[in-house]
Amino acid sequence: MISVVVPVRNEAENIIPLIEEIHGALEGRWDFEVIYVDDGSTDETKARLGDARARFGRLKVLRHRASCGQSAAIWTGVKAAQGTWIVTLDGDGQNDPADIPALLEIAEAADRGATLDMVAGIRRQRRDGWLKRASSRIANRVRSSLLADDVTDTGCGLKVIRRVTYLALPYFDHMHRYLPALILRAGGRLECVDVNHRPRHSGRSNYATLDRLGVGIADLIGVMWLKRRNKIPIIESEE
Repeated sequence: MISVVVPVRNEAENIIPLIEEIHGALEGRWDFEVIYVDDGSTDETKARLGDARARFGRLKVLRHRASCGQSAAIWTGVKAAQGTWIVTLDGDGQNDPADIPALLEIAEAADRGATLDMVAGIRRQRRDGWLKRASSRIANRVRSSLLADDVTDTGCGLKVIRRVTYLALPYFDHMHRYLPALILRAGGRLECVDVNHRPRHSGRSNYATLDRLGVGIADLIGVMWLKRRNKIPIIESEE
């Protein structure tokens, strides 16, 4: 089974259209479930998710009493998931569900060959404002140079990851931005794939540029510490 995990906060107008697109991309091709985690929304998101549950039998809805952040919402969804592979995407509609099959095909092909832990989407052309694009570009370059994860866009919400791999990673707030580095730290393997990126049509971003800068520096230092303290033993069989 495939589990699609979508964290949302105050995305009422995007709920139904995105769920329809997810089903359109996967229906008839994979056995799948869709898990929405409402991270303490204060708009009509809860009501729209209730309407969606009446229409879509594969949909499961979980709700945080208060907002705990995107990483916490993803963590909640993954723990509740039943799939071997987890698909994550943002709830604002900017990730294109039509890209999901290509990522899943790479993941499933790996099951028949070399082990693969994650397929990460890389946004070909960002459809955000210039300030957000510029700050993200700088942040990605700094992160990649310091963590050596060789990933140009860790901020893309569209990813496919093994559930068992995800749950073995150290959990912390904002960890979703560092998944490639954390997987490589654990000795895992990942591939990157170009994906579509779309403009936001409804609602507004839950992130401010200056807020992300402050927490990003602290998180980066923390992940660097985790990497330096990591040792992966090589186990030899008994003779």
